[in-house]
Amino acid sequence: MPLRVPRVAGAGGDHAAAVPDLKGSQVHGFPAYVGLGSNLREPAAQVEAAFAALAALPQTLLVCRSSLYGSRPMGELAQPDFCNAVAGLLTGLNATELLAEMRGIEKRFGREPSRVRWGPRVLDLDLLSFGEQRSADPALLLPHPGIAERAFVLHPWREFAPDVLVPGIGRVAELAARLPSDGLWKIA
Repeated sequence: MPLRVPRVAGAGGDHAAAVPDLKGSQVHGFPAYVGLGSNLREPAAQVEAAFAALAALPQTLLVCRSSLYGSRPMGELAQPDFCNAVAGLLTGLNATELLAEMRGIEKRFGREPSRVRWGPRVLDLDLLSFGEQRSADPALLLPHPGIAERAFVLHPWREFAPDVLVPGIGRVAELAARLPSDGLWKIA
């Protein structure tokens, strides 16, 4: 189901809401969507473990998640198929802090800097969108570039949040409907 987050006065249109954290106190959170992918070292297990790692982040709740999907790799490099999914979070972290936490998770899972674009990886976490925030900063591009061309992101995302409006791009369901699901299959 979509993250349905009420507006809070003074939230600047980013849809902040007070939600209980895992300890029962209140945190203010923003909806964030994260793409997960792996094609090395038991990819489905890597993605499942990454969901748990995202759920354990400070000031963050894993609110919803997609099924796991298999997908063919992008680019020309011969490599194993990917396991992909999307997570819906509610977080009190700002976008830069969340991205830093995500990079820390990737590192703990053994991701090394890739020398090849779209190469194999143990774990890839992409911040797809963060509230209504837009950013052209090369260190934090929001929404994530290429969303509109990535069936392996949009089809899983559509499972639980079809009505989400990706700032400046469109609604998840409409974007997914434009892309064929060839080369994409449900794993679990």
